[in-house]
Amino acid sequence: MKIRLKDVGTGKLYEGQILESFPNEMPLRKDGWQFTWKKLAKVEGAQFYKITLKKSPEAIEGVLMITLINDEMLYMNNVEVAPHNYGRKGKYENVAGCLIAFACKKSFELGKGHYLGFLSFDSKTELISLYQDKYGATWAMGQKMFIDPVNGRKLMGKYLSIKPEGK
Repeated sequence: MKIRLKDVGTGKLYEGQILESFPNEMPLRKDGWQFTWKKLAKVEGAQFYKITLKKSPEAIEGVLMITLINDEMLYMNNVEVAPHNYGRKGKYENVAGCLIAFACKKSFELGKGHYLGFLSFDSKTELISLYQDKYGATWAMGQKMFIDPVNGRKLMGKYLSIKPEGK
């Protein structure tokens, strides 16, 4: 699985990697992160992943938290890009897309039954249209959203260079 992060300033592509992240590696709020990752890392049953560049593996570009609900449905608890990647002035593009696509990949590995390949999550109200337009997510109700297997495969193909299979 290859991922590439694009340097917004130069347009150059850099090879990245998505790795499991452990409590002692979590970024801190005092460094500008929105979530208290060290506290979240204590949630039982949660899995954490970080995205880094291969050339600078010590610098975390984004973090993902997922849990399996009722042993069958994958839930994306949190996804956050590093403060230096926020918005249009961010250093690297594709960080959030790569992490969301990776969560979709995990939904095919961990999901079961009718939930195989579905990724569920809650969105901030102001981000609902972004998730719909950019990532093909479906709004269910309130702030509940999901990415179905078809759109999950598309994201995996786009951001993870995994050839989409099936419908």
